[in-house]
Amino acid sequence: MISTTTLVLDPSAPTGVPALEAVGITRRFGEHVALDDVSLRVMPGEIHALLGPNGAGKTTLVRVCLGLAAPDAGSVRLLGEERATLTSRRTRRLVGLVPSGDRTLYLRVSGLENLVFFARLHGMRKPEAIERARARLVDLGLADAADRPVSTYSHGMQKRLSVARALLADPPVLFVDEATHDLDPGAARNVQELVAAEAAAGAAVVWATQRLDEIRGFAGRVTVLGNGHVRFIGTVPQLMAVTPAQRFVVHLRSPDTADVLRTGNAALGSLGTLVSLGGEDDEHVGLALVAEGTLGEAVVALTQGGIQVLACREERSEIETAFLRLTTEEER
Repeated sequence: MISTTTLVLDPSAPTGVPALEAVGITRRFGEHVALDDVSLRVMPGEIHALLGPNGAGKTTLVRVCLGLAAPDAGSVRLLGEERATLTSRRTRRLVGLVPSGDRTLYLRVSGLENLVFFARLHGMRKPEAIERARARLVDLGLADAADRPVSTYSHGMQKRLSVARALLADPPVLFVDEATHDLDPGAARNVQELVAAEAAAGAAVVWATQRLDEIRGFAGRVTVLGNGHVRFIGTVPQLMAVTPAQRFVVHLRSPDTADVLRTGNAALGSLGTLVSLGGEDDEHVGLALVAEGTLGEAVVALTQGGIQVLACREERSEIETAFLRLTTEEER
């Protein structure tokens, strides 16, 4: 079975008082252990990706951190305070939540009325609540639908309204659970930009996702969950480095694969290796790069060696390879 040893590759993680600190969280549902001694530490201003496949325990951990589910063991602190001692009103002021499946919007009233209602729950006076609600509707591209009943919104629009609600009070701790799952690329990028702006202003963000493409260039540090266990803690580049080599399929203009392999490997030197893909395909070969090598350097080396590269594609992204390696059950 897969090892439950945590791969910690971030000894230089920031120090100080974390905005969120979950320690040794265990959560059981009958005989099923959803979380087993899971810890998570997120600093102010940090976007921390909580990465894992369906059933890994991401949503359960978010619910425990929010006080929506009680842990069987472990503790949670928000901004230095024990979560168990916080009132629900105090918690609402400290955290914002974009849930994976949101059934808490009121469908018969407008998007604006929804946001004003929730802003009032945060303690805002009505004029401030209306002003903040309208501003967030503009931010999420929903201004034209502000006065329409939410029942007329598409699923993606309802998701954006949920994001707007979470950002109403600029919470110091923000949980985002699969926020962009049903959004088109433009809307997803808009949500990421808004969340990044909150982090830049000092908010601690937990970004729970199974979409690997979201975290590159967005999250600072990553915790990978698999079957309720922590598999990895570190930075995104460190996660990418878990896989030993980058692999590409390269389309070449050459009638002689054997000659290309000899010439190509001589040209690449220590950057990597060209290998045959087998079969009768004479135009495509595999390219495995060493950890320090880059695709651009390899293409330049091949071109200078007299080999014409027509196209190339990544066999599997570094993050995807690392993700599968860490979370897939297999014999080791």
